[in-house]
Amino acid sequence: MWKWYAILSAIFAALTAIFAKIGIRNIDSNLATAIRTCVIIIITWGIVIASNSFWEIKNLTKNNWTFLILSGVATGLSWLFYFKALQEGDASKVAPIDKLSVVFTILLSFLILREPFSWKVLLGGLCIAGGSLIILMDK
Repeated sequence: MWKWYAILSAIFAALTAIFAKIGIRNIDSNLATAIRTCVIIIITWGIVIASNSFWEIKNLTKNNWTFLILSGVATGLSWLFYFKALQEGDASKVAPIDKLSVVFTILLSFLILREPFSWKVLLGGLCIAGGSLIILMDK
């Protein structure tokens, strides 16, 4: 099932780039990110409340809190830079370069999480890196 979630994530990430590029015309990219974040907060807390999982918050450990907060900081910074890049560049170039995050994730998952490293993962990561580098070389 995780593969379907990943595909849906990719589809919605693509829509994010297109909708954001249209939505940030003539406004500050930081304001656009803040508005987007408010929408996400409303949707996600609505899902948490509707699924009755709000009460699980009492089970979170200090470690959970620490790394969820760090993840939130990283996400926020990623979005701010992404929207700024979209404001100044073409969505067809910004989005693929942003996907270098996949390459960084592969590397960090191997180094930090000690996840297995296969030739398929390596080849896929190299393809993504190669495509991003080609786009980066475009003026």
